[in-house]
Amino acid sequence: MTDSDSRSPASSTTSAPAAPGGGTIGFDREQYIELQSRHIQHRRDQIGGKLYLEMGGKLFDDHHASRVLPGFTPDNKIAMLHRLRDELEILVCLNAKDLERQKVRADLGIPYEDDVLRLIDVFREHGFLVENVVLTQLEESNHVAHAFIERLQRLGLKVARHTVIPGYPQDTARIVSPQGFGANEYTHTTRDLIVVTAPGPGSGKLATCLSQIYHDHQRGISSGYAKFETFPIWNLPLEHPVNLAYESATADLDDLNLIDPFHLAAYGKQVTSYNRDVEVFPLLRTLLERLTGASPYSSPTDMGVNLVGDCIVDDAVCREASRQEIIRRYYKALVHERINDEEDVVSQRIGMIMSKASCAPGDRAVVEPALSVEARTGEPGAAIQLGDGTIVAGKTSPLLGCSAAMLLNALKHLAGLADSVQLLSPTSIEPIQTLKTEHLGSRNPRLHTDEVLIALSVSASSDENARRALGQLRSLAGCDVHTTTILGTVDEDIFRNLGISVTSEPRFLHKALYHKR
Repeated sequence: MTDSDSRSPASSTTSAPAAPGGGTIGFDREQYIELQSRHIQHRRDQIGGKLYLEMGGKLFDDHHASRVLPGFTPDNKIAMLHRLRDELEILVCLNAKDLERQKVRADLGIPYEDDVLRLIDVFREHGFLVENVVLTQLEESNHVAHAFIERLQRLGLKVARHTVIPGYPQDTARIVSPQGFGANEYTHTTRDLIVVTAPGPGSGKLATCLSQIYHDHQRGISSGYAKFETFPIWNLPLEHPVNLAYESATADLDDLNLIDPFHLAAYGKQVTSYNRDVEVFPLLRTLLERLTGASPYSSPTDMGVNLVGDCIVDDAVCREASRQEIIRRYYKALVHERINDEEDVVSQRIGMIMSKASCAPGDRAVVEPALSVEARTGEPGAAIQLGDGTIVAGKTSPLLGCSAAMLLNALKHLAGLADSVQLLSPTSIEPIQTLKTEHLGSRNPRLHTDEVLIALSVSASSDENARRALGQLRSLAGCDVHTTTILGTVDEDIFRNLGISVTSEPRFLHKALYHKR
């Protein structure tokens, strides 16, 4: 018996069109690093004194940017800042309310407080100075946030507390006063370039920068502000798929891309911005005018340091990659709503964005093959699109879950092995099943992806075919997968660690009120 006959799911391997451009890049990484570095230095010269540089998006592990701009690597920003490493320090912000609601960084599956510690470790490993954390929107009743502050201090970090300012960002008279920014604790920095970053959006980065400028002015220190922005891209059209993909990524925040009205009034040109920058711009301008006598910026776009659009080398590639990202975000929203029994508010917003981008769920190449497996077998199915465009599917059997079967079939294909080759022997499968059902209390004897990989690793010590298949694991990075049921957390983690982008139909394997994931 083989991995694809009655011992495990049959594979379904078909050819699919390769990605647009045949896998070519759409973005010039090196040009971006060069241009953005020069632009930051120009802005420093223009501002003079201290410069608080708000980092829009993620400073490290920017997987969204790498998906919508093929060629942009997750470490692009950190590689660029390496050129200025000895001149800058990093300040990390965290919204205290995100701690209270236990917000999780979706791409890594870890809570924001853990990501703060992870980011600090990563920055320090790269040789950056990181000593300060700011807790924004802190309230006395938020015991979770106060406990985290004590933890940070025990770890040797300096923590500044910023409270909720009534009327922010509209009541500029109160905000720019001792009762507003003046009530926030000041962060003492030692360098002239301060990069302000956070685990995710809505962390209070801009308010932190403005608060610091206010306190600097009280101390006679000259300082200014600029924004290291990635999305939306100001010199791409409002409804360009790259900008729409950003809107889909922030649909849970109800963010909207829009034409920058201040830029249009000042220069007569239409450029793309988004609602939060536009809403807060009057506060920024007022603060700078009150503190320095004038604002160097006439619009939110002026304050950005963003040359991403100038480094797109294949617009068609980036358009298609962005459409695929919008579809991924749509499925992610559907699954989140199903798991948490929420109304379909976010998924409907992204559905509208899909219409603007002229794409639909079926445009994701792995969706139809996975659904076809389920229609044919009556059991859950999964499909993966490999780097060469080939689609490999897997079905559910008494021994393997569909994701595990698909993974084995994909590795066989990549290793050039025939479907008839058996990668896992009964002697490697049966002990795991016995352990699960007789000792660990599981009612499901099927092997999941982690168990399959362990069994494959054991087999690789004595079987050349298993060793060849295992050697192809790295080839799965960047591949797309779709499953017809919601994945368990173990499978999610395995795919995430392998660098695979997964979407799922918003339904559980079994009808029940409680689902253990």
